[in-house]
Amino acid sequence: VQLQASGGGLVQPGGSLRLSCAASESIFRMGWYRQAPGKQRELVARITTGGITNYGDSVQGRFTISRDNAKNTVYLQMNSLKPEDTAVYYCFARSITWEDYWGQGTQVTVSS
Repeated sequence: VQLQASGGGLVQPGGSLRLSCAASESIFRMGWYRQAPGKQRELVARITTGGITNYGDSVQGRFTISRDNAKNTVYLQMNSLKPEDTAVYYCFARSITWEDYWGQGTQVTVSS
């Protein structure tokens, strides 16, 4: 499975960004992790083909994950961005047999 991420960039605090990640085939779970300098990679959000979602505590209520199963694409709408959201965001996918796949990272920088 290949993952192609897009989106990201520089935004001011309080602003919004949307990330997209397209998979080369249908896969059970897709989502995003992020890693800031000097910190461990952490879950941002994930979603199953059935629409079951999970969010990291730090983004709950501000970020929304969704997916278009027909396009094998997952979206991450990020609102009310904070400087601490600055990180490299990685798209990931997990098959029903628990094989993991990772896309290339995309930089999100929240700064005035």
